[in-house]
Amino acid sequence: MIGVAQTGTGKTAAFGLPLLAAIDPSLRQVQALVLAPTRELAMQVADAIASFATSIGGLDVVALYGGSPYGPQERALARGAQVVVGTPGRVMDHMRRTNLRLDTIRFAVLDEADEMLRMGFAEDVEEILSHSPPAVRWPCSPPPCPRPSSGSPRPT
Repeated sequence: MIGVAQTGTGKTAAFGLPLLAAIDPSLRQVQALVLAPTRELAMQVADAIASFATSIGGLDVVALYGGSPYGPQERALARGAQVVVGTPGRVMDHMRRTNLRLDTIRFAVLDEADEMLRMGFAEDVEEILSHSPPAVRWPCSPPPCPRPSSGSPRPT
């Protein structure tokens, strides 16, 4: 599914709330991955999802992004965060360090996917999702996704 809407219209809630409804907080493993193109967006999305989850006991959200020490991120992953929101580069770093395994995720969201593609993250996204269960993998093959002429994604 591809969603397109202006800033401030509730896109994060549109994917975040259904995602949280499907998470099992008793399972201390990563169940959802949200990729964002920038540190600022990753932080914003993680904060929003965490705020939506305040009434769900035992559910943890961790933001993984560059420019921040690895230690706190590693500890949050080790404690069993169920939702990971991160930039492709830092997610790959944690995968290489074996702090993050994606074989248990059930959901993957590419927030601002068009921007990630424009920024050159297509190969990184493909690599990241290649470590997820087959049912979760991005269903695009090279080129990673069709690029509409308008510059905005549209449903196909």
